[in-house]
Amino acid sequence: MTAEVADSGRVALVTGASRGIGYAVAEALVARGDRVCITGRGEDALKEAVARLGEGRAVGVAGKAHDEAHQARAVERAMDAFGRVDHLVNNAGTNPVYGPMAELDLQVVRKVFETNVISALGFAQQTYRAWQREHGGTIVNIASVAGLAPSPLIGAYGMSKAAMVNLTVQLAHEFAPAVRVNAIAPAVVKTRFAQALWDGREEEAAAGYPLGRLGAPEDIGGAAAFLTSEQADWITGQTLVVDGGLFLRAGVH
Repeated sequence: MTAEVADSGRVALVTGASRGIGYAVAEALVARGDRVCITGRGEDALKEAVARLGEGRAVGVAGKAHDEAHQARAVERAMDAFGRVDHLVNNAGTNPVYGPMAELDLQVVRKVFETNVISALGFAQQTYRAWQREHGGTIVNIASVAGLAPSPLIGAYGMSKAAMVNLTVQLAHEFAPAVRVNAIAPAVVKTRFAQALWDGREEEAAAGYPLGRLGAPEDIGGAAAFLTSEQADWITGQTLVVDGGLFLRAGVH
């Protein structure tokens, strides 16, 4: 990012942000003047993302989301670099298994929950203790429409995202009034993470969406920017569905 923006004085920690939705969230926050600490598994990809976000605007911490030591390092890095952590966006996630529920490898299911749910709680605990308990802030959890309705062949992922929606309301209740906690539930977004759901059949995949297209990472970045802004100051414990109208045709309300 090259354009000069006024510094908001706020700082965000965005997990799983070297590319895709996480990077789009970080980009949207930097565009409005926030500074960001981003995490990711790959050191090289993370360095490239930090460089694109802008010198002095971003720092990165490589590691595995479910590793408690990594969670602590990320929060410590944000505090050391910028002196505060106003916003946490839990985007890190995994979906390594496809297939019917009756055939799921339970060890893989445990890995999905470790990365998608327990890590989000860990980052929330660390951020809350380091800054938000005394100074306030926001948390946004990136869930999925797969957590709100049956999702054939990605049941473990859907289960984990349903748990993330419940984690959102639990934290919203316990962290209030200092911290607002909300979730975003996207439908299919064109990222490498979701590539198996649209690559080579994008037109077919998009046909079920009233708005006529799949999501873009920037759609979720804009939603996260809103939920972490002052315009959303009276919103907490909610899950914002960002799905191009998919649920309208599915009959889900």
